[in-house]
Amino acid sequence: MKKKLLGFVLGTSLVMGLAACGGGSDTNKDTASGGDAAKIFDQKCSGCHGVDLKGGMGPNLTKIGSTLSKDDILNTIKNGKGGMPPNVIQGDDAEKVADWLAAKK
Repeated sequence: MKKKLLGFVLGTSLVMGLAACGGGSDTNKDTASGGDAAKIFDQKCSGCHGVDLKGGMGPNLTKIGSTLSKDDILNTIKNGKGGMPPNVIQGDDAEKVADWLAAKK
């Protein structure tokens, strides 16, 4: 019985974790004006940070550029921080999203 419960808890945690860091909708009007960066954010980050950037499981990013530079944001994307896993976005996509978020003041 304990093994079944443990399996259930671990399985549920894995599914919730994967779902939270993916998801999102391509039809979000609030982020659509950011072009590629907004679309990438919507697909990879909105599950935790919200489609409106106001947070959820992850912190509010609506004014992140007023406290963090593009390099700081890129470092967080690459290395993770707190509950955020590293490399959710990579390469040019990470650069685009970091630049886009740095402009949020």
